[in-house]
Amino acid sequence: MNLKESFEKKRFVVTSEIQVPLGDEEPEGLADSLNKIKGRVDGVSVQEIELEGVVTDTIKSCGLLMENNFNAIYQTTTRDKNRFQLQKDLALAHDTGVENLLVFTEDYRITGDSLQETMFFHVDSGKLGSVLDHLKHGVNIEGKELDRKMEFVLGSGIETPWGKNMPKRGMEEMEDMVNIGSGYFLTTPIFDVDQFARFMKQVDPFRVPVIAEVMVLRTAGMGKFLNRHFRSGLVPDWVIQKLAKATDTKKASMELFADTVNSLKDICQGVHIITVGGVDNLVQYLNAAKLR
Repeated sequence: MNLKESFEKKRFVVTSEIQVPLGDEEPEGLADSLNKIKGRVDGVSVQEIELEGVVTDTIKSCGLLMENNFNAIYQTTTRDKNRFQLQKDLALAHDTGVENLLVFTEDYRITGDSLQETMFFHVDSGKLGSVLDHLKHGVNIEGKELDRKMEFVLGSGIETPWGKNMPKRGMEEMEDMVNIGSGYFLTTPIFDVDQFARFMKQVDPFRVPVIAEVMVLRTAGMGKFLNRHFRSGLVPDWVIQKLAKATDTKKASMELFADTVNSLKDICQGVHIITVGGVDNLVQYLNAAKLR
């Protein structure tokens, strides 16, 4: 079942992300490493990363995932790409069989195997919408007819303002993304479910599925790091204290994760899991939350 079908059937969607090999490393072992979660997640996002000139082959990795019966989600950005580059990358992704697209501007999003990696937020809807509309109708941005039409299940990143009134600009940006065909929204990390529930009431009129990002928080130090370097108050103090006082930190971490996921099942349509670690961590936390 693909993501579009899962949303249409109101299924609680579970996705996660992986970091593909960098530089000269071969991505062929990627699918093998994910066999432990086959059938347990509805999609796996693969992010473009460029660190000091080292670039990941994201599209090739998406293709390998598709060949091994994983729903690959091509995760890209819009800020540093013009329409020609976006068109080229989307066409290449489509040729590998990828039908799921997750887009951000390059600003604000925690991701990858290290907390020091870039964060992403927001989308240049005008630029992206122009490219997607042309591809959907089988023409390129110069008006030349292509040999096929290309459509994607589009997801876009949104900031969750932690229970406060959604700024007018934020609502306008969500409306822009709905207008260009967003099939779902992906939030910034959720730690306080009650505040997130209030946010969901504000955005309910859009009638677009929302997937809540849930980060595996393994230590109190990780929580303090996020609050200090990314957003003050992102991780509630009671969460940090629970981890700090726990005699078994791993057990406490899994309890926090499971409680968060189970509470979200009645509020939104899925979770996107950030493990800040390898696939072995993901398996353990899927088990803890009884996901699939």
